[in-house]
Amino acid sequence: MTNEIQSPIIHLQQHQLLLRMEYEYEKEEFKRQTENMGVARKVKRGLCWYPISPGRSYYNSLNQLVIEITHSEETDIEHNFEFGRPVVFFRQSADGKITYMNFIATVSYADETRMVVVMPGAGAIMEVQQAENLGIQLYFDETSYRTMFEALEDVLRAKGNRLAELRDILLGTLKAGSRELYPVRFPWLNLTQETAVNKVLCARDVAIVHGPPGTGKTTTLVEAIYETLHREPQVMVCAQSNTAVDWISEKLVDRGVNVLRIGNPTRVNDKMLSFTYERRFESHPLYTELWSIRKSLREMGGRVRRGSYEEREGVRNRMSRLRDRATALEIQINADLFDSAHVIASTLVSSNHRLLNGRRFGTLFIDEAAQALEAACWIAIRKADRVVLAGDHCQLPPTIKCYEAARGGLERTLMEKVVANKPAVVSLLKVQYRMHEDIMRFSSDWFYNGELQAAPEIRHRGILDWDTPISWIDTSEMDFKEEFVGETFGRINKEEAKLLLQELETYIKRIGGSRILDERIDFGIISPYKAQVQYLRNKIKTSSTLRPYRSLFTVNTVDGFQGQERDVIFISLVRANEDGQIGFLNDLRRMNVAITRARMKLVILGEAATLSHHGFYKKLIEYIKKING
Repeated sequence: MTNEIQSPIIHLQQHQLLLRMEYEYEKEEFKRQTENMGVARKVKRGLCWYPISPGRSYYNSLNQLVIEITHSEETDIEHNFEFGRPVVFFRQSADGKITYMNFIATVSYADETRMVVVMPGAGAIMEVQQAENLGIQLYFDETSYRTMFEALEDVLRAKGNRLAELRDILLGTLKAGSRELYPVRFPWLNLTQETAVNKVLCARDVAIVHGPPGTGKTTTLVEAIYETLHREPQVMVCAQSNTAVDWISEKLVDRGVNVLRIGNPTRVNDKMLSFTYERRFESHPLYTELWSIRKSLREMGGRVRRGSYEEREGVRNRMSRLRDRATALEIQINADLFDSAHVIASTLVSSNHRLLNGRRFGTLFIDEAAQALEAACWIAIRKADRVVLAGDHCQLPPTIKCYEAARGGLERTLMEKVVANKPAVVSLLKVQYRMHEDIMRFSSDWFYNGELQAAPEIRHRGILDWDTPISWIDTSEMDFKEEFVGETFGRINKEEAKLLLQELETYIKRIGGSRILDERIDFGIISPYKAQVQYLRNKIKTSSTLRPYRSLFTVNTVDGFQGQERDVIFISLVRANEDGQIGFLNDLRRMNVAITRARMKLVILGEAATLSHHGFYKKLIEYIKKING
């Protein structure tokens, strides 16, 4: 066997090992947190709700027994509960002792105050409903890892089939093929977007849409999917997170595309719900009959142990006939739903859902591919003949918790590898529609070889006349100091936070409060560190000056701002020390996200003396000085 053919296999085996390291680390970390961490800390980290109130229980459309859970305390803390994640219930005694209930449940839906949880049986429901001082916390998610390991095994074993071909194209030296098609014109797209869509249509194996901030990646991807559907009856659309899947699904629905969403959306409103599998299943004409059969079966289940032998046999026979009919109805409903859908949309892990067993797709589109682990991408690629990856590998990478695994290359995504190995399949979108030219320029020069240009209509957009689009407020002379809060929350710089709020108030006065409210000018406040974010949120909450504008503020980490934009952005960089230590501010992709969220005004607070030790920040400070004259 030549080295060329071997290399994808070796690569995947290494990836397997790194994923195993991450899995073991996460498992241990979870165990440590569960055993040693108090409830209050778990709540603050978004891992737990306490106290909770159990509500009604019922069978959902998929015949799953579910219970509603509500909580009313600490509702402003961002939690990590989302569809498909495993959870455990617990009781807390008066002396703080925690007792876990002996079953695992699954989140079906969660918003800020309410959760619907799939339960393993009626006994578990009773236990929860009778418990006092009840809480719920996330459980270690074995399923996602198991699915990723299975996918890697399938790709490694693949031989003489399409999956083996795609493996050797995406990871090896096998050339990516293309077909000759007459170019399609899209007058409503810019030239680079039009080129990208045509490249997707011509690709036999793989195409990449590289979308820097504000360049209309979603618009381009929706167009590419829409055009592909003129040539194929059905495609699959995936992303790493539920939010990203919802976003692209919503845009496709707006174009009149029939989307079937597998797995519950995270932003549940009527529009979003209308294209979920559950809602479509419920609204099918045959569902009423299926529901009444299921109800009869549940009622008869209690009678099967009563009466004479003949009566019991009669009940069993009737139940058997009803089950057969229920199965036939389910098959019929599923066939109707899947046959009529143009797009099947799910997260990468949910593409392994039992509903999709045995289904194949001509084309798979993976959005936000630069945030997805390679192993997660392979889960979905197994079902496809060709793959289109969209995202920006110069922005946030996947979250890796194990330092050794990250250093070993686990955070290097499939998209990054294909961009490096197959530059011919990449389309870079070059016109951005978000930022003032001066805000865009530094990011363009540093990350995108200076190839980005601002669309004419936004090139000079601003809020105030004679204002500078970017400001750096240097705290070097102010003797501010950072404090370490803990591994998860990172660092805090309270003085810098107070200065940020002062500057924010001053800028609001300059614009004028009534104008801000009339025009709905919105503000984003960003810090790389959770502790700083929490501190700023609390300060804003208690500020009477800022109260009228509170609905126009979003305070979050850089990761929480991925894919978002605001009129005005304030960034608190926090780090201030004599050694020039900047920790994970070294991850420049994170900073690229932070400095490209603002449409018209960007204000950065940071200690230049600390940050200038790094070439990127030194250059950024010089650039801001230069444009401000």
